[in-house]
Amino acid sequence: MNILLAEDDERLGKLIHHMLKKELHLVDWVKNGKEAYDYARLSEYDVLLLDWMMPDKSGIEICKELRNKGYKGGILFITARDAIEDMVLGLDSGADDYIIKPFEFEELLARIRAVSRRKEKVIEDIVEVGDLCLNLTNHLATKNHKPIDLSKKEYHLLELLLRNKNQVIPREILFEKIWGFDTYVSENALDSMIKLLRKKIDSHDAPSLIQTVRGIGYMVRDKDV
Repeated sequence: MNILLAEDDERLGKLIHHMLKKELHLVDWVKNGKEAYDYARLSEYDVLLLDWMMPDKSGIEICKELRNKGYKGGILFITARDAIEDMVLGLDSGADDYIIKPFEFEELLARIRAVSRRKEKVIEDIVEVGDLCLNLTNHLATKNHKPIDLSKKEYHLLELLLRNKNQVIPREILFEKIWGFDTYVSENALDSMIKLLRKKIDSHDAPSLIQTVRGIGYMVRDKDV
C-alpha cells in the first residue's frame, strides 16, 4: 500500500514510519502541512495519515482543500483531540476516519486497511501531451507512437511531470521523489536529468515540453489549456 504520513512529532513520526515500512508498505513521511498538501497533490496514495495540528497547514485545512479539488484517496486523521465536536469537524472536513493518540499500532493498521477498502482509486491509464504519450499501466513512453527508451528515474520524473501537467513542481519535491530523503546527490543532478529527458522527448523544431520556472522548479504545459 502507498501511504503518505504527515506528522511533525519527530519521535512518533519516526516510529510510525518504521512500523509501516516493516509491514512492507511504501511510505513517504513529511513534517509540515505544506509538504503534505504538495505530496498528496502530486502522487497517487492509497491512504493519507494526517496529523491534526502541523506547521504551515493543519490537517483540517489540507483535507478540505484536497476534497474541494476532487481528491478521492483515503484520509485518516491522527489526533489527540477526543471531543465529539472535534471528531465531527474532522469527518465533516472530508476525512474517512480518525484515530486518537495514544493508540496501539495494530489499531492503526486496521483503520488504514478499512479506509483503503472504502476507496476506489480512479487512476488515469494514459497521459498525453501533444504527440507524447505515457502508459501508466505498462510504463511505456512513446512519441509519435514510437517507444522512448527511459531509465527508471527518467520514467519516474516524466510521470510526475505529466501526471501534474500545467502545475509547477518545486525542485525540492522532485529531488525527494526521485532520489529519496536519505540519498545525497549533487544540486546539478536534477538539471542533468531534465536535460537528458528533453533530448529524448522534445521535437527539434518546437520548444521544450518541459518548462523551467526559475527559482521554483519545472512543469509540463498542455497546449490545449
